[in-house]
Amino acid sequence: MKRLNGLSVAVIFVLLAMIVSACGGSGGNSVSGETGSNGANASGKAVKISLLNSKGEIQTQLEEAAKAFHEDNPDITLEIMAAPAGTSPFERASTLYASGNPPTMMMLDTGDVEKFKDRILDLSEEKWNADAVENATNLTTFDGKNYGFPLAIEGYGFIYNKAVLDEAAGGSFDPSTVKTRDDLENLFKQIEASGKKALIISPMDWSLGAHFLPLAYAGQNKDMAEVNQFMDSLKAGTEDLSGNAVLNGLLDTFDMMKQYNIDKKSPLAGVYERGPEVLGKGEVGIWFQGNWAWPQIQDFDTASGAYGFLPVPVSNNPEDYGNQEISSAVSKRIIVDKEKSTPEQQEAAKKFLNWIVYEEKGQDFLVNQASIIPAFKNITIPAADPLGQSIQDYIARGKSQESMSTLPADHWAKVGASMQKYLNDSGDRATLIKEIEEYWTSVK
Repeated sequence: MKRLNGLSVAVIFVLLAMIVSACGGSGGNSVSGETGSNGANASGKAVKISLLNSKGEIQTQLEEAAKAFHEDNPDITLEIMAAPAGTSPFERASTLYASGNPPTMMMLDTGDVEKFKDRILDLSEEKWNADAVENATNLTTFDGKNYGFPLAIEGYGFIYNKAVLDEAAGGSFDPSTVKTRDDLENLFKQIEASGKKALIISPMDWSLGAHFLPLAYAGQNKDMAEVNQFMDSLKAGTEDLSGNAVLNGLLDTFDMMKQYNIDKKSPLAGVYERGPEVLGKGEVGIWFQGNWAWPQIQDFDTASGAYGFLPVPVSNNPEDYGNQEISSAVSKRIIVDKEKSTPEQQEAAKKFLNWIVYEEKGQDFLVNQASIIPAFKNITIPAADPLGQSIQDYIARGKSQESMSTLPADHWAKVGASMQKYLNDSGDRATLIKEIEEYWTSVK
């Protein structure tokens, strides 16, 4: 072996020093804070992020999506945290912040985003903003900055099992034949005459308080500016709900539903899981719920996937607003924490959101696995499930009613409890209306 001269030795020492210096400069506390293409920092250091999931029905699908995301981004590990059943996303997120340990991302209802805007990341510069459907980020934009990722368009109404309704109708059931309350009751009677039960009412406070009753708010007028004025009058205590035609019409429909409810003898005993089971097995023809319920219905489906939506009529005039419209809106939003998460975690979280919108695996998770209607124009995959297809059809035909997606966080618990009493006949209509009015005058 050749001996090294003095100059060669000196050069080697200099090169070694440069290598050591370079390695030290790319450590976890680098000055630049830049992240690599896979969401980790430039050194390839592993990053762990978390997401609070408030859509319990897609917990399994989200966990599978996290695995697929990790396969594409080996340096990022995503943990999916399930929000406790019966707890609002706002309550859970508040508790986690109070404990000093919020997740990197949180899935909230639209109206909750503003409450956290000082603690979460401004997402205005993300590419997906330009690809979001019209008005998708309006309700999460404050002072010109958007703080929420629009995860899904959701709709709800009466889900029907077409096989049951075909048998009841003595042929192929045509949903356009139900335009009034009397039409709906006639359908209920036909179903029961065929030997099946007409419908099931799920008694959860969130279903009654966040979905059913708000149809009376949104149904006040096609113009949302008029709806907003109505809500302002509720808060001011100047609205007399006892004489409100839309609310009373909706409650008349609810009274009829109570009479045909499969759980009429014990209306508060049911749980969410019972709804998809009896509908999917064809024991009932109709269930008031949203398109998020498809994964559970599919588990029990014996009708080869033949399902759709009917609106909830509020009168016997087919032209009255709401009688032929399905309630739909961008609902769940994902926010990114900036208070406790590191810059590397924030970049990894943003990478996950972009993965959902732009990567084939992410789009497949959203549409085909989680049965979500995307809120992005660039995702052209048609809804994979019949409920999503039905919602898309109503929207395409201009037969959609904007959902009330900015209700106070405690609305479903408090007003939902009032609706539960009404369902159980432990409170009359006058009591229900009084409690609704008292709730709104207490809102700050």
